[in-house]
Amino acid sequence: MMTPRNKIYTIFLILSVLMFSSACSLLPKQTEETDKWSASKFYSEAKSSLAATDYEDAIKYYEMLLARYPFGRFAQQAQVELVYTYYKYDEPESALAGADRFIKTYPRHPNIDYVYYLKGLVNFNRGKDLIARYLPQDPTQRDPGATRQAFDDFSVLTKKFPNSKYSRDARQRMLFLRNNLAQYEVHVANYYMKRGAYIAAANRSKYVLEHYQKTPAVPGALDVMIQAYDKLGLDDLATDARRVMQTNYPEYQTVQRSN
Repeated sequence: MMTPRNKIYTIFLILSVLMFSSACSLLPKQTEETDKWSASKFYSEAKSSLAATDYEDAIKYYEMLLARYPFGRFAQQAQVELVYTYYKYDEPESALAGADRFIKTYPRHPNIDYVYYLKGLVNFNRGKDLIARYLPQDPTQRDPGATRQAFDDFSVLTKKFPNSKYSRDARQRMLFLRNNLAQYEVHVANYYMKRGAYIAAANRSKYVLEHYQKTPAVPGALDVMIQAYDKLGLDDLATDARRVMQTNYPEYQTVQRSN
């Protein structure tokens, strides 16, 4: 006589076999669907999915194309478009890995400038989490690691391909990034001031003056520097900083005095 435990085990075994059989019955159909696809067919399906902003399917078809047909013009173009698709699908690591791999493999490809540009875009938009996309946030207060990398990526593009159609936008983004990096240093300098680390605050401000000249952050850096030198009793250095402020940013100084 079958015990309750044996009955449960038998039922479980039957269900498992049925589920496995059902799954297996689907596999040939799914495999046969793409089994005879040409490279152009995979590419066409990927492009259609990409145009429909179905990035998940686009990635699937691009990856299947590259696995089945790793060489040829469709494969090369698929690699470029796959980098873009990873970027749009919020997979920055995959996008950057794909871009680096393509640059290394096809350094003379006609669209290589675009791949460099994509690298910059990926890093330009890194660090923007879900909250930051929908709520106002000062980008100069985020971790500057990705900002510096994006600046470097765009810099490589503009130096290697100064006449590229992407270089103009890259230069504009570099100005924005440089301003953000400079302002980030001022935020850090102010942080040190609030905690009484006056030497660190002065040094951070000095770094802005030396590396980010002509950015909007310069007067703020000078202001922190003056305060830090005053706190440290370094009167000569404070006087020099005030002279620079008065000569170059008289309006800013006036605002500071009114506060």
